[in-house]
Amino acid sequence: MKPSPFTYHAPTTTAELTELLGTLDDVRIIAGGQSLMPMMNFRFVQPGHLIDLNTVGGLAYVDVQRDFIEIGASTRQRFLQRSQDIAKHMPIVGEALSHVGHRQTRARGTIGGSLCHFDPSAELVNMAALHDAVLTLTSVDGDRSISFGEFGLGFLTTSVQPNEFLRSVRLARWPEGHGYGFEEFAMRHGDFAICAVSCLMTLDDRGAIDRLAVAVSGVSETPVRLTEMEGRLRGTMPDAGTATDLAAAAGDIEAMSDAYITSDYRSHLARVITRRAFTKATERADQRVRA
Repeated sequence: MKPSPFTYHAPTTTAELTELLGTLDDVRIIAGGQSLMPMMNFRFVQPGHLIDLNTVGGLAYVDVQRDFIEIGASTRQRFLQRSQDIAKHMPIVGEALSHVGHRQTRARGTIGGSLCHFDPSAELVNMAALHDAVLTLTSVDGDRSISFGEFGLGFLTTSVQPNEFLRSVRLARWPEGHGYGFEEFAMRHGDFAICAVSCLMTLDDRGAIDRLAVAVSGVSETPVRLTEMEGRLRGTMPDAGTATDLAAAAGDIEAMSDAYITSDYRSHLARVITRRAFTKATERADQRVRA
């Protein structure tokens, strides 16, 4: 299959880019193209105009700040996977990226492209939910920042307006040496996850949970943070009973069905994988406390 005819645009500045977005209709933006090009080739998507971000400078970077790490939307996934800053401050991101496609696709795919495509099974979408991401959208009118909860509206649907593009994403930093765990289940390595769960944790001097974050994706149309359980479990010991309670909360998420996977199976996976991610995060956090 070949894509339907379109007009290609290659702006070199954000001013040119926002001008195009503000004046053209029926536009799609391409960065890595790992999701968009197959959809265009199968004619699921037939834009009249295609705007290339690869010619726009200043959109690929990693900036470490005290409370967050800001990542330019055009930053390649492979770059993030190999970044020493990411490995030091957000090791779970590198762990999750090892499940994204294959080396060749990670070499082209970008963090912004993955977030804007907003497949609920995508690992970087899970990471954004886990780290309370704040996203900066840019148009001719300037920048606006929105939380990740405002960004994702549903399956393959975001709140990005036709005249906007995603400029950057900020991921909240956790204390050095925090516990972390990422687990997913897919039919084959590199496939989108049927279910993925990530967990961040810090423990106090007694070994009790001081802070906890858990994100479950692939089960419903958007990633789900288990915020109620995160608060309820603070101050408790991270034992088998705690893991069971957290797994039950993951299993209670209203799961979707499709032609291949039933909602019951997704719920089962959510329970099993949540326990695994929590256990891994506990072990790593416990090592820090013991040290």
